[in-house]
Amino acid sequence: MFISSAFAQTAPAATATGGGIMGSLTGMLPLVLMFVVLYFIMIRPQMKKQKEHRLMIEAVAKGDEIATSGGLIGRITKLHEGSVSMEISPGVEVQLQRSAIAQVLPKGTLK
Repeated sequence: MFISSAFAQTAPAATATGGGIMGSLTGMLPLVLMFVVLYFIMIRPQMKKQKEHRLMIEAVAKGDEIATSGGLIGRITKLHEGSVSMEISPGVEVQLQRSAIAQVLPKGTLK
């Protein structure tokens, strides 16, 4: 036989007691702690950053100077539902999605 009869008889009794439940909870504790740390270090700051970006995009107005995620810098000329028209030089307008706006620049940045 591979398992002695004494060992086989005591194995189910050990898992049925309260110590077995505490042992399994103690085994899960590092996993729970890792998730809590991951939440506070990575997930929560990312959600906060997304919320700030969404509020910034909703607050843009005609005449604001912006920089896009692609590196274009210009002034907003028209606002649409999900996009904006941006003048990148005199007489040259491009249309881009609102989500492509990386930041709103201070007034007077463009000359």
